[in-house]
Amino acid sequence: MAETGAVLTYAELDQMSARLARYLHERGLRKGDHIALLTDNRPEAFEVYWAALRSGLYVTAVNWHLSPDEVTYIVNDCEAQALIVAASQTETARSVADTTPAVRIRLSFGGPVEGYLSFTDELRDVSPEPLPQQPRGADMLYSSGTTGRPKGIKPPLPDTDIDDPESKAALFGLVFGFDAGTRYLSPAPIYHAAPLRFCGWVQELGGTVVLPPRFDPEMALEAIERYQITHSQWVPTMFIRMLKLDPAIRSKYDLSSLKVAIHAAAPCPVEVKRAMIDWWGPVLHEYYAGTESSGITFINSEQWLAKPGSVGLPGLGEIRICDEAGRVLPAGESGTVYFAREEPVFEYHNDPAKTASARHPEHPEWSTLGEIGYLDSDGYLFLTDRKAFMIISGGVNIYPQEIENALALHPKVSDVGVIGVPDEEMGESVLAVVEPAPGVAGGDELAAELRDFLRERIAHYKVPSTFEFTGDLPRTPTGKLVKGKLRERYAAR
Repeated sequence: MAETGAVLTYAELDQMSARLARYLHERGLRKGDHIALLTDNRPEAFEVYWAALRSGLYVTAVNWHLSPDEVTYIVNDCEAQALIVAASQTETARSVADTTPAVRIRLSFGGPVEGYLSFTDELRDVSPEPLPQQPRGADMLYSSGTTGRPKGIKPPLPDTDIDDPESKAALFGLVFGFDAGTRYLSPAPIYHAAPLRFCGWVQELGGTVVLPPRFDPEMALEAIERYQITHSQWVPTMFIRMLKLDPAIRSKYDLSSLKVAIHAAAPCPVEVKRAMIDWWGPVLHEYYAGTESSGITFINSEQWLAKPGSVGLPGLGEIRICDEAGRVLPAGESGTVYFAREEPVFEYHNDPAKTASARHPEHPEWSTLGEIGYLDSDGYLFLTDRKAFMIISGGVNIYPQEIENALALHPKVSDVGVIGVPDEEMGESVLAVVEPAPGVAGGDELAAELRDFLRERIAHYKVPSTFEFTGDLPRTPTGKLVKGKLRERYAAR
């Protein structure tokens, strides 16, 4: 742990994950069953993660910023039979205890939680001997859908044992040079796909994960020096906040141990990435992918300086750019970005319609994350837009429909549209354009009331930072909100 220096050894990780795997097995969980994890950045999270992976289970890490209703939905939707929580999440854990009836096993670590058994006490007398069979499990993480409800991204379970090498660990180990000497700093919340998976891959390859409790720009620089970090991963907002530090603070820390600084999750402004390369040197590596793991592109600093703005060349799955009819487009023409694989690699849990919408109409083994982009003549991918009007703020996906659905119920709201607008630090921020109900005046007082209303219903990071009030939202005769016009109207502000 970066802040305290507390250490979880590999021996402890092995024993505790083996104990938990056996504990869950003895209570009837079998290959393909689900467990859910609600925690902040704590080492026990990886005891739970590896217990699932070494017993053929799916593990769903839940965003602890979500409201209790949102957590309840995910725990129920993933059909979790076990819910394991950190004591730091006591309020939410207690709130969801009565609304998740399918959960048979409730454990808490880091302290007592009403309604949950002690993780440590329950496992103390369980044998640390590995189960006779250890089929490899997987994570099933949730990514919000345009309908406002999160969707579980369910990969097929591999037909391998936990001791068999994991293909993605090998791939990323090769690309980024992960090995037993790696010291990997992971400052993002581990409920996100990249922090959770990359920490797991570093552990699988024998390296050391250094885990801060949260991101703080100076704390991150101090951790690089203190732990002689060789590898790290960031989102562009973190770069922006570090670049805004006083020059005396930026130059205070020795960052010479850093060999690879990976970034992803959101578009990085060209000027920001160039400033980071000027500061840290050509150690930046970018990839474009999604929680769906349908494919990936890579680009290093030298390639990016020659192709500024590109997200790189395909590293897993070929890239196909297609028009609305599914026809493959030539280099230079923009269209939907598909990763072409030999077979489908995921489905959206309990949502066959959304699964089908992510597949190519003629090649179901091709899938898209909904991005618009083009390939240049050298095969480098450039992203130009998002097919749906998803907002990426600080590397986190926010879907407007969920916010619109919540606001639509407010008695003082006649109509509402939510869009992302450019933000120097966060990449994008959330703007709600509200048409007040007849006789209601827009202004700061109504904005504060709507903000408080939303905070009771959705995660706080989704609440719009800005409200604008209008008398006419652009809609088609059939009632569809024309978000393109809305963006044109407000983005320039």
